[in-house]
Amino acid sequence: MIPAVVPGWATLVRAPNPGPMTLDGTNTWVLRDPSAGSCVVVDPGPLDEGHLAAVAAHGPVEAVLLTHGHPDHVEGLPRFLELTGAEVRTGSVRAAGLVIEALPTPGHTADSVSYLVDGQAVLTGDTILGRGSTVVAWPDGNLGDYLASLEELMGLGPLVVLPGHGPVLPSVAEAAARYLAHRHDRLAQVRAAVAAGASTPREVVEAVYAEVDPQLWGAAELSVRAQLEYLS
Repeated sequence: MIPAVVPGWATLVRAPNPGPMTLDGTNTWVLRDPSAGSCVVVDPGPLDEGHLAAVAAHGPVEAVLLTHGHPDHVEGLPRFLELTGAEVRTGSVRAAGLVIEALPTPGHTADSVSYLVDGQAVLTGDTILGRGSTVVAWPDGNLGDYLASLEELMGLGPLVVLPGHGPVLPSVAEAAARYLAHRHDRLAQVRAAVAAGASTPREVVEAVYAEVDPQLWGAAELSVRAQLEYLS
């Protein structure tokens, strides 16, 4: 795989909240054209004073964008707005010398949004991670919506992926195609587990996700519930 190159207008400030669901920690992205005097911050992250101060130090902050409302991405938002005086923006924006287009990509959550920046890279939040796969967080998440969002992202071509967790990826088209294949494989496994007698989401998890760390089975059960709903 060709190594991903982070665009010169993007700076990663990683939150100190590593874990099974957050990988190395939540990725807060600071976006600024080198000629611009202000920046855009995507996902301020958890309520951690050191992290929020480190992000605010890149200011002045012209706008804050959010990929979705999970606490590891937005818990620190009110405090960050206090620190910077910035405002949350929605939709597509022109700021910090950049054109940032909002792309609704529901599925992981109903409110998930990705951002296409200057036609060069896409910030995917938790829709596509830099490593592993994501959770379709039933009941807010929806597998049908998620598959459609992956199809849309695949159509963007070989753009750099700036994810909400994990390392940068070189091609959103490749990543989305890999995610789609994984989801369809899982659906086939769920069908087989049900046909073999699994009658509850937990029984499906035990059959299909046996190789997954049991610490993640709670999250896997959310995805299974979304899969069963999709198949019903």
